[in-house]
Amino acid sequence: MKKTTVSRNELQGPVRRKSPVAGLFAAGVGALVLAGGLFGIARSDDQQLTVSHPECVFFLPKGSRNPTNNTTPDGAEQFGLSNVTEQVARLLSAAPEDTAAAAGLPSVPGGSRTGSLQSPASNTIDKYIFQAISDAGVTPAPATTDFEFIRRATLDLTGRIPTVDRINSFVGDSSSDKRSKLVDELIAKPEWLDKWVAFFADLYQNNSRNTQIPRYIQGVTAFNTYIRTSLETNKPYDQLAREMIGAQGSNSYTQGELNFIVGGVVTGGPVQDVWDQQTVNTVDTFLGISHLNCLLCHNGRGHLDALSLWGAQTSRTQAWGMASFLARTQTRNTPTAGAVNGNPYYWSLEDNVRYKTDYPLNTTTGNRPPRQPVGTQTTVAPAYIFTGEVPKPGEDQRAAFGRIMTADFQFARATVNYMWEYFFGIGLVNPSNQFDPLRLDPDNPPSGCATGAPCTLQPSNPRLLNALAQDFINSKYDLKALMRVIVNSRSYQLSSRYNGTWNPQWQNLYARKFVRRLWAEEIHDAIVQSSNVVPTYTNAAWGPVSWAMQLPEPSNTPGGTITAFLDAFLRGNRDDQPRRSDGSISQGLSLMNDSFVMTRMRSNGPATSLLVKNLSLPDAQLVDTLFMNVLSRHPSSTEMSQALANLQTNRSQEAENLLWSLFNKVDFVFNY
Repeated sequence: MKKTTVSRNELQGPVRRKSPVAGLFAAGVGALVLAGGLFGIARSDDQQLTVSHPECVFFLPKGSRNPTNNTTPDGAEQFGLSNVTEQVARLLSAAPEDTAAAAGLPSVPGGSRTGSLQSPASNTIDKYIFQAISDAGVTPAPATTDFEFIRRATLDLTGRIPTVDRINSFVGDSSSDKRSKLVDELIAKPEWLDKWVAFFADLYQNNSRNTQIPRYIQGVTAFNTYIRTSLETNKPYDQLAREMIGAQGSNSYTQGELNFIVGGVVTGGPVQDVWDQQTVNTVDTFLGISHLNCLLCHNGRGHLDALSLWGAQTSRTQAWGMASFLARTQTRNTPTAGAVNGNPYYWSLEDNVRYKTDYPLNTTTGNRPPRQPVGTQTTVAPAYIFTGEVPKPGEDQRAAFGRIMTADFQFARATVNYMWEYFFGIGLVNPSNQFDPLRLDPDNPPSGCATGAPCTLQPSNPRLLNALAQDFINSKYDLKALMRVIVNSRSYQLSSRYNGTWNPQWQNLYARKFVRRLWAEEIHDAIVQSSNVVPTYTNAAWGPVSWAMQLPEPSNTPGGTITAFLDAFLRGNRDDQPRRSDGSISQGLSLMNDSFVMTRMRSNGPATSLLVKNLSLPDAQLVDTLFMNVLSRHPSSTEMSQALANLQTNRSQEAENLLWSLFNKVDFVFNY
């Protein structure tokens, strides 16, 4: 492996941007300082440091765009997530349950219950996952440790890292059901609401201005409030979907659920363009089927053959029948009191007021090809594209759309697949919004096709997908219950480390935990929490917040360096830029020297800060305290000895260097 050397004067001071090599050292594989085989920063300006792996997994393999998606037809990214996991796992230090004793630290009472998984054998997920692993002749990864589990589950469920007190009490707990109790505890926290409001706001693309129209920040906050209230009351997910699909009202600033359908407004064309896009958004979001967008322009045959067996057999006329459920919907805006030149404005949704007929075939302009009569047929009545079901007599058509869609098994299947994709890194159907309805049933596999991928079953484990969807239905569409099933499963609790040689071809077996690079908001909040230097961000539209996960949307965040810091980690804009997990040089530089990080690692900072409050501790205790607060684990014996050696000279500066290095370490940036 190629090595590079850098001197301390390239790494020290308030700004560490002098050398691109320094950026790789700090934020790359070698940046992980500790994991790269070196712990401290050089202690004299002329001392040279050997930096292993300057190419760094933090920035992902060359040419890799998104390791969480297998979207490249030529397979270049097919095993990206698996490969990144393998690289990150190699850079992790010794397993955390062994590090305390190895470093000469007192053991936590009770010890780590590594390998003692508390999930019931009847867990639906484990039944199918371990059978598939066994059938493939693959050995699964070992169980994750308690130290890793509490950090993993806390991040996944709440977007925060665990506190040191909670880590110690959890690891020291000798009860056999402590993991399931922890899951219940996390799901009940207000931080769980913050995280999942953000998740669903991403899914529903809740932004103040998309490429077509604005909702304005008032609409965004109203929509977020609706999502939060729904999650807080554990509203059944099918009910939430029906409310959003069928919502009618006069003011999107006060009735948050209106904003979902409003997001489909399209400008520059006839009203059919609006109905089409609103239908596309609904089907994509709640059924995981993006190909309807193609079908609303042309028949599938000759266009979708290589992508969707179902799509290739479906016509544009059938797609119009789906859009006809919205053909009586008027989406209009009204300027607010005191608006200037008509801005800002709020939105209303009204049915059967202006539009009172079925979907008309009468356009020659707009964003889609002309819609013209088919023989003597000049309108298309609403008909559900998969079953032909129609509204009941007197039933509002959009309400009928929500009723029929949420009763479709595909609604449950798509929802659990979105959840699976988040918790396991890759969907059982992947990409998660490109379901092919004719390739899902293991009891009726596709046949009579030309040789090729479209003739295979689409899910990696179709029986698991169907069973999990049925469990979701049986729970009355309880999102919290679904999360409990996932996080309590043995499958979720496998280690990201793998004993032996890992074959990327095993990726769809889920025989190990795949790492997840933290969201921008999670990185921000972990730095805030661990450093105990808490900011306040305020805006007249949404008031003061201290945690990035509570910001209403990516576009309306505080200006200056904090926006640049968050944007570096590719949080997206909920419109044409989705959230991404790619790495970049700017991310490395941000963690190395952004003022947001640097002001939180000073030994002369606020009296309540992590470093200032603990600087007087004995050396070993100081090192352990920093590790536990930032990385949720004890240092290894090697990390401890190197840290102790560094602290013997210029103690305050070396303590800063230690904290800085922890913020730039692989197990800080990744959830593993």
